[in-house]
Amino acid sequence: MAIAKLDDDEITRRLAALSGWTLQAGKLHREYRFADFVEAFGFMAGAALVAERMNHHPEWFNVWSTVRVDLTTHDAGGITAKDFELAGAMERLAAGKTK
Repeated sequence: MAIAKLDDDEITRRLAALSGWTLQAGKLHREYRFADFVEAFGFMAGAALVAERMNHHPEWFNVWSTVRVDLTTHDAGGITAKDFELAGAMERLAAGKTK
């Protein structure tokens, strides 16, 4: 069963409840800064396990203490509830660890 792409109003509403995330180039976007590479990589490892369980994988980039994340659902051609679910899980993993 295909997951539905969210409309702009729903994306805006959900973004308001997700601190630190923005809409950039049609994707949910967030940049995390950690104390060092080990903290950043630990976050990515935890997020990877969640993403794999969800079968929903982020586009991300890591340099030393920074992790940049972009979320979209390619099959739906845009942002879906799954993107917000993964973003929320990432926020819980990063809580108290970011600068």
